[in-house]
Amino acid sequence: MPKPPRRSRSWLGLAVALALALGATVGLAQTGPGPSPLLAPPTLPSVLPGGAPLPSLPPGVQQDVLQRLLDAGATRGPPSGLPGSAPRAPVQAAPLPAFAASAAPEEPLSAAEAFFAARLDPPVLRQFGYETFRAGPAPPPGFGALPEDYVLGPDDEVILAFRGRARQTLTLRIGRDGMLMLPDIAPVPAAGRSLKDLRAHLEGLAARDLAGSEVFLSIGQVRQMNIFVAGEVMRPGFQPLNALSTALDALSAAGGVRKTGSLRAIRIEGPRGRRVVDLYSVIADAPGDADLSLREGDRIIVPPVGGTVAVAGDVARPAIYELPAGQSGAPLAAMLALAGGTIRQGGNRLMVQQNDGAGRRSYAELSPAQTVRRGDAVLVQPGADVVANQVRLAGHVSIPVTRAAAGGRQSQTLRGLISDRRLLRNDPYVRLGVVWRADRQTGSRGFIPFDLGRVLEGRANMALHEGDEVIVFGRADIAWLASPAVQRALRGEAPAAAIPQPGAPPPPDCAALTTLALASRASPQRFAHVKGAGFPEIGPTTCPQVMADYPDLASYLLDQTVVLTGEVRAPGPMPIVDDTGLDLLIASAGGLSDAADLRVVEFAREPPDQGGAIPLARTRLDLTSRNFAAVRLSPRDTVRIPRAFGDRDTGPVILVGEFLRPGTYDIRRGERLSEVIARAGGLTPQAYPYGAVFTRDSVRQRQQEGFARTARELETSLIQVAAGQAVAGTRGSTIDVGSAITAGRELANSLREARAAGRMVVEANPVILAARPELDVLLEPGDVIAMPKRPSEITVVGSVLNPGSLQFRSGWRASDYVRAAGGTQRFADPSRGFIVLPNGQSTAAGLSAWQQGGPPVPPGSLVVVPQDPSPYETWGFVRDLTQVLGQVSVSAAALAVIAREANR
Repeated sequence: MPKPPRRSRSWLGLAVALALALGATVGLAQTGPGPSPLLAPPTLPSVLPGGAPLPSLPPGVQQDVLQRLLDAGATRGPPSGLPGSAPRAPVQAAPLPAFAASAAPEEPLSAAEAFFAARLDPPVLRQFGYETFRAGPAPPPGFGALPEDYVLGPDDEVILAFRGRARQTLTLRIGRDGMLMLPDIAPVPAAGRSLKDLRAHLEGLAARDLAGSEVFLSIGQVRQMNIFVAGEVMRPGFQPLNALSTALDALSAAGGVRKTGSLRAIRIEGPRGRRVVDLYSVIADAPGDADLSLREGDRIIVPPVGGTVAVAGDVARPAIYELPAGQSGAPLAAMLALAGGTIRQGGNRLMVQQNDGAGRRSYAELSPAQTVRRGDAVLVQPGADVVANQVRLAGHVSIPVTRAAAGGRQSQTLRGLISDRRLLRNDPYVRLGVVWRADRQTGSRGFIPFDLGRVLEGRANMALHEGDEVIVFGRADIAWLASPAVQRALRGEAPAAAIPQPGAPPPPDCAALTTLALASRASPQRFAHVKGAGFPEIGPTTCPQVMADYPDLASYLLDQTVVLTGEVRAPGPMPIVDDTGLDLLIASAGGLSDAADLRVVEFAREPPDQGGAIPLARTRLDLTSRNFAAVRLSPRDTVRIPRAFGDRDTGPVILVGEFLRPGTYDIRRGERLSEVIARAGGLTPQAYPYGAVFTRDSVRQRQQEGFARTARELETSLIQVAAGQAVAGTRGSTIDVGSAITAGRELANSLREARAAGRMVVEANPVILAARPELDVLLEPGDVIAMPKRPSEITVVGSVLNPGSLQFRSGWRASDYVRAAGGTQRFADPSRGFIVLPNGQSTAAGLSAWQQGGPPVPPGSLVVVPQDPSPYETWGFVRDLTQVLGQVSVSAAALAVIAREANR
């Protein structure tokens, strides 16, 4: 059995593996942007390199491993062969500068930004250019090809390659004395010379001293230098750079320029003298050529920021800009150029907010050639922010279209604006479109009608003016004019609030209905031709978007309307232009129906002068020749095309049950039941005509009204009884009147909720109908005749011992069936018993002793034995109430029998 490994060696090997693995991981993580991972609390991984799980470590060993990881992460770089394996400086666990944070909070306003924020509307302007250094120090320049004008200096590494007679490669470094020491050649002065100059000098020496050899010069490593950066920077002091670095590299290494520092007056002082650098020539393309090169011993000084000017409004880059160094003002055109120029080419108004000698703010309008001074705020606004030279196509279109009202010498026309039929959505209303035009003097707008169909056909046109809006309509927009909402507005009623549908966008507010209601109240005769059209209370309820956009449009369209009713496929209001033919109007309505009677077409017109006693002229036209185009229409006309008399009725009847050919049959006017039964082939041998169920819609409606009337009468009686009880008091009474009233109200609600069967007692036996034609009922559309099979049972309900259905016995009377059902209960009232016959009629059961058991009961009948309320009568009100309840119970029982028979 192998010995277990020693614990101390195991923990030591695991710690070494973790240190090596996480050292590489830390090094890789440090190569990316963002904070160092060593700033976060160190944690151990869950797996070892290679995917093996990491066992739990004792606390002491874990602390030792973490300490080794920290030490390894602070001294090791990424392993060789991986990306980012270039030599690097030791990592220091120091906090990163604020300007390099990846998610820095909103910067506080500088003094200049706060000054202009108090004088301009939001958004707050920021000082321009300082965000250049926000990304942090730039990476050091690479070691590729150097420019020919690169000036060599001490510590530059030079690589010389000799080819020819002398074949060798030398790597030399320029000494502190500036000399380059070469074997077999006298020392060469190199410091202060350009790369191009030194290469030419060496080539000349090789040609003179080493005949037959060539020399090639390149730079291995460039020298390092320290540049002192002072003034308004984040981290002033010496900044280590290489010889290829520029002033921008030095400022970035110093953390960037503070917003209190200048970007246009940076001084560079050194052995070459003193010069001023304007960074705007680099970051803002300002005039000038900034010399950003650095030499050993140069100093960079950033002075406080100079005068500033804010440029806001319609410019490409609104910001706060610094004035040129040493100047208290600058041409406005130069500041606009720094802001990227104005957004619009012309028509700008340059408003400048200035301060006078007393510090008061005042506005002035300047030209680009004038001068702005420090503290001024320039606001670029449009000279006249209005839309000019345009026309617009809106309404029932695929997308609203805007076109130039005039281009060159040619003005826009209707035909040119709607030149492409695809601009309109499907199913437009072609008999009318409108141009919404403003008066050139007053600016008030009005509608001008045109025939869209003629425009699309190229037979009509209209010149458009600047600002015109051409509105086209869909058929649904015109159908809305006959909707219940419009009818209510025509009566002067205020529009009801629109109810949003679940999951649908809120409907638009229909201001057109309010405008229409006010116009109808102000002039009741204005829309008389539409009010008397008798449109049904059905139709679209949602306000069309075009009516919501143009509130006066509905009133105008109704003024332009011809009301077309009668036998057309889509009757309703039809807005038209004057002198429109009836043929076009009928075509817009979908054409005539098959039942149209063209011999007596009614045509009504309001004469221009309505001062007479009879303002309406009505004419009957004979249009059997179908010369509809000869009838010329004007707005507010009314045309009614009547229905021709036909023998066919307006709906079918339904036969179900025991007919040879049951189904749905159309009927003619005056057709009787026996005729339809004959058309269905007659009855089957199993048919039971005595129990036929005949239902009719008109009867159902009347029965429903009877239920509602009974419920109202019952509630009225309950109110009267409750009032009388309150006056008389309840002393000595043992009756719970409140419970009785509650029961009565529940019964009234049940009556309202009950659905009438609509049954009508008819004779359905063809033999009897042939002998007695007066019993043959005339049929109406919607009648239903259900013919059941002959039943073989009698049903007994009510106050009997065993309610239920019994087999039919020939000759048995009601008393026999009650006796077979166990007899009456203790509180039964046989004297009021009744029989519901199969045909729906009711008759007395004859259960009293002196009635001898009543008549014989036919099969399918229902025997009802009611309950006697006399044991509960201790007050007169209860007797009256139970009489009403008994009558309603009898009605409910009859309805149950009717429903059961109808379902057979």
